[in-house]
Amino acid sequence: MTALHELAAEAGLQIEWEDAAGSPQRVSDDNLVRVLSALGFEAQNDAQIKDSRRACLEEKQRRTFVSARRNTSFALPDGWDSGAVDLALEGGTVLSLNLEEKDGRVWAPPISEVGYHVFRRQDRELRIAIAPERCLGIHDLSSRRRIWGPAVQITSLQGEHERDFGDFGTLRSAVQQFGQKSSAGAVAISPTHALFPADNSRFSPYAPSSRLFHNILLGDPGLIGRPVPPVSPEELIDWENAIPARIAALRAAFDGIDADVRAKVSAYAEKMGDQLEQHAIFDALHAHFFASGARGWQDWPAEYHDPASDAVAQFAEQHRSEVDFFVFAQWLAAASLDAAQQDACEAGMPVGLIADLAVGMDGGGSHAWSRPGDLLKGLSVGAPPDLLGPDGQDWGLTTFSPAALQRNFFEPFIATLRAALDHAGGIRIDHALGLNRLWVVPHGGSPADGAYLHYPLEDMLPILAIESHRANAVVIGEDLGTVPPGLRQQLEAAHVLGMRVMWFERESGGGYIPPSDWQEQAAAMTGTHDLPTIAGWWKGRDIDWTWALGRSSGHGSEAEAHVARAGERTALWDALRSSGAAAGPQPDIDTPAPVIEAILRHVALTPCELAIIPLEDIIGLVEQPNLPGTTDQHPNWRRRMPASTKDLLARPEVARRLANLDLSRP
Repeated sequence: MTALHELAAEAGLQIEWEDAAGSPQRVSDDNLVRVLSALGFEAQNDAQIKDSRRACLEEKQRRTFVSARRNTSFALPDGWDSGAVDLALEGGTVLSLNLEEKDGRVWAPPISEVGYHVFRRQDRELRIAIAPERCLGIHDLSSRRRIWGPAVQITSLQGEHERDFGDFGTLRSAVQQFGQKSSAGAVAISPTHALFPADNSRFSPYAPSSRLFHNILLGDPGLIGRPVPPVSPEELIDWENAIPARIAALRAAFDGIDADVRAKVSAYAEKMGDQLEQHAIFDALHAHFFASGARGWQDWPAEYHDPASDAVAQFAEQHRSEVDFFVFAQWLAAASLDAAQQDACEAGMPVGLIADLAVGMDGGGSHAWSRPGDLLKGLSVGAPPDLLGPDGQDWGLTTFSPAALQRNFFEPFIATLRAALDHAGGIRIDHALGLNRLWVVPHGGSPADGAYLHYPLEDMLPILAIESHRANAVVIGEDLGTVPPGLRQQLEAAHVLGMRVMWFERESGGGYIPPSDWQEQAAAMTGTHDLPTIAGWWKGRDIDWTWALGRSSGHGSEAEAHVARAGERTALWDALRSSGAAAGPQPDIDTPAPVIEAILRHVALTPCELAIIPLEDIIGLVEQPNLPGTTDQHPNWRRRMPASTKDLLARPEVARRLANLDLSRP
């Protein structure tokens, strides 16, 4: 191994890896140098490599955080000696413990109290996370060991009163309808993270400004008696006009708030503290400078780059009403989402809302401005070429730096989990492979120029268990794509539910795995927002889009792709008949309804403790919400439901599907 490769390994980069097809891959030296430079380790020559290795080792030796399971002894980092040590428990109690040396390591005795504690000796401290054995499962929350729930894209929902796009008010209506007309035990929702209110081109829920706060556009002014004026929406959401209109409605609600609401907003602001104030100031600054073409904080005048600067303080003072508006809008969003979760609980759902945690955030957004030390710089996250994205993906997002997580005692990760779970009974972690490693791409490079960067899974899983128990919530990890060896077993041991999607549950020979053989500790799914709907797949709509956009395909022509799909339809129908989910002759290409019902039954029959069915599949839509790797070539996040949830669930074929799901998951 060369000195460059040794540095790369010490910095957490994986030089050799296997792609989704199992083929060995290797990161080039040039790409290693580029990624290392972005991580702060220059490696252009031998002298730089030597200096960077020294810096990397020194950083590791400063480790100030460890995690362990309760009632289990654990080793401490190098530099700690045996003998007496003070243990300051999270609740304030201080105990004296004795550290012992064994096999060349210093070990702490078992600690029974779950939480975030501190070892102290003279002027040295070590933070300790003591975790339960695993995250909570469905059986911990409900007498029903298997439940099901719909997955909804919030902005696509329609209510009884037409709006430009769905919000937390329409989500409440949907939750109430599923509670009344089915035995659904959960409702999985799209991410609710804060976006950029002044920029009507940024509406993807997976490219947030911050994951610590909410998208204010989703707040429901009707909650305080100021409902959004009704509109006659188009077939697709017109974000360009809808966002300014919603901001205007929110401002009108803010202008009319009474003393009771003001008191609630003040209490919320006091609870959320400086982080909320900084986020509100960011939104006000972003709106101020966006008019002159600034997309992110990097485009602002230099004196505004530091949140603690005099210029920022003066701006906040001079624009106090604008900052207060954004504080109010955050309160309204949080209160509206709380109301939706309360409705779910009152409907008897043991889980209620399942929040969705995006994998990263925009480098020009609120979090990167207010807390830049938390995040990667010079790198964006994505994915290497795989089954979901044959060309590889660069999502244009940043995320937590693994070294910064250690330096900051994982506080940013903990705060992010709590922000999501504060209004939900479950969380889905998008691209949960990132708990172990993330594909990072140097700015200016292609996805193929990236490398895998390792993350401290051994600490993040115990933290997930602590927060799962504190929030009384289940944890789902999206484990699709190029999965590292052994990761699924580690997630299973922590009771992080994997995602088992119908299309990918295949045997080595290509056949579909029978429902009875699916993993119990998982969320069974018919699809995701990034995949074709059942009807769309059956009709070959995904093939149409592939060729219309000139995307990579494993077939030589569009006609060849459709011929291959015909064979795949036959194989699928045979598998559905074998499982008992279908009977009779294979439906033709224009009759997907029997296929939808059979696949819903097939997935519902699995032993998986949770089944999640996209609303698009429940009602039989052809088009999918998002086409990965596209921006404006496909109407991503612009599709809306064809009617209100109440009317949709009243349709005979939909009511029949709900009844079948209830019967299959008693």
